[in-house]
Amino acid sequence: MLKLATVPSVSSMRDKPSQPPSRSQLLDKAPDNASVQHANSLAARIDALLPQTQCARCGYPGCRPYAEALANGSADINQCPPGGEATIEALAALLGVATKPLNPANGVEAAIFSVALIAEQDCIGCFKCVLACPVDAIVGAPKLMHTVIAAQCSSCDLCLPVCPVDCITMIPRSNALPEPSVMAPRWRSLFDAQQQRRARDEAALESARRQQRVDALKTRASDINIQASIERARARRSIKPAS
Repeated sequence: MLKLATVPSVSSMRDKPSQPPSRSQLLDKAPDNASVQHANSLAARIDALLPQTQCARCGYPGCRPYAEALANGSADINQCPPGGEATIEALAALLGVATKPLNPANGVEAAIFSVALIAEQDCIGCFKCVLACPVDAIVGAPKLMHTVIAAQCSSCDLCLPVCPVDCITMIPRSNALPEPSVMAPRWRSLFDAQQQRRARDEAALESARRQQRVDALKTRASDINIQASIERARARRSIKPAS
């Protein structure tokens, strides 16, 4: 099997020259299109090996950001508890590095795959779990009962700490549901769609805020003009005609 070059270590990437680099040195080190494309391609190949639970236990907000960090050498191969030993071995083979135990700082590998279950009679409809779910597996509306789409749940556990009434538990995933490896592309697609949707919503919100500021400035300017007109009128009335 063809091995890729070893990914640079974090320490080597942090080394700094004793003197500021010259302009020519900076230009020499600037990535060209080929290197950028290679990094993107490597990140995609790494991402394909990850479980796509989007749980953030690796220390990154999703599987793709973790893959990109691995591709540029700023992350290690043993930071994915859901993938566990099998994922570590696959990443080591792809990157041409030695395997290592799962980093306990990132968690432990679960013996079974679980899904979230909401005790609907206790749910207060706070909507916090809906916002926390990275794959839109929880449905509901504010102040209304929420429920989990079991087949869509990626076992990320992110809904547990945000529930103010502790009405969410993790239960073993039913054998009748698709295998996690089968669901991985679906979870990736759901996560990407959610990120794009939230980016659009944030952009629209920022645009509305900007328009509000513009409208407020226009209103303020109009008020100033009106007040100035009033002052001029008062000044004209206070001027007495010459005798």
